[in-house]
Parts: sequence; structure tokens; C-alpha cells
Amino acid sequence: MKTEVCQFSGFKIYPGHGRLFVRSDSRSFRFINSKCESYFLQRLKPSKLNWTVVYRRLHKKDKTEEVAKKRTRRTVKAQRAVVGASIEAIKAKKNQKPELRATLRQKALNDAKEKKKAEQDKKKAEAK
Repeated sequence: MKTEVCQFSGFKIYPGHGRLFVRSDSRSFRFINSKCESYFLQRLKPSKLNWTVVYRRLHKKDKTEEVAKKRTRRTVKAQRAVVGASIEAIKAKKNQKPELRATLRQKALNDAKEKKKAEQDKKKAEAK
């Protein structure tokens, strides 16, 4: 058995009951009785009439069971190995003191600069 819902009051309309109003723009509205249809045509707001379902929802009159909020899963951050470095190596670097890491970084930077300078000198020697 298919039931419709009244556009104005929100009540269930069982088969063989209710009225169907079709507006000039071809939009159809179903009403449970002439009272709802009349109020709709008078452009009354169902939220202001305390017997409608809309009013009862807005003013929290229904004793509906509260829907439990859907729990969101916390994303667990997992450290993974990077190509060329294992997890142990990464953790060991992370546990080093900041001063030590800074000196190692500076040393690596200086080595890279020296290597680049050596390559440039080599290119200059070949160009001559």
C-alpha cells in the first residue's frame, strides 16, 4: 500500500483519500483534506500552525529516538620507509639532537657545494 504525504500538513495520505491540486506551471500538490488545501491557497505557513508536522518538528514536540552521530574514524599516521632510507634510519635521524642534525646538514651542504664547484672547474678546463 503506497501512501503519499500531504504537502501542507505532512500527514500520511492513504489510497482513496486526499485531494490533488495541479498548479498552472504543472506542479502537483497533494493535500489530505480541503482544510490543508485552503490554507495552502491562502499562502499560510504550515510552520505557524501548531497542528502540522512541520510545526511539531520545529518546536521539538515529537518524541523521536535521537539518531546517534556517526563516528568518524581517526586516521592513524604510519611512518613508512622511503626509497633509499629505512624506517630505522629515519627514526634514528629524528631522535638526534637538533644541533647535531644542523651540523650534519651544513657539512652535507658544504660537500655538495665543493662537488659542484669541482665540476664547474672541470668544465672550464675542458672548454679552454
